[in-house]
Amino acid sequence: MSDAISVNDDGVKLKPEIMEKEKLYYCTFKEKIILAFKDQQDFLNCFEIEEAEIVNRVKSADGKDVSLILEEYIEKENLKK
Repeated sequence: MSDAISVNDDGVKLKPEIMEKEKLYYCTFKEKIILAFKDQQDFLNCFEIEEAEIVNRVKSADGKDVSLILEEYIEKENLKK
């Protein structure tokens, strides 16, 4: 998994050719979280999250699944509709 998305001084590098379909990949870069996944049609979907609370929780997650952190935030902020 770590080879599918990586970070260096130049930015975020994605390798969609080795990504599993419908699996969420993420990294942190410059106080942002970069989320990426390849859907069933092989389209690459990328999202950037700047919300400080989420970024800090992901950085200190100690192995906790990032999708759980996002779900908890959505519930807490009542963002489901």
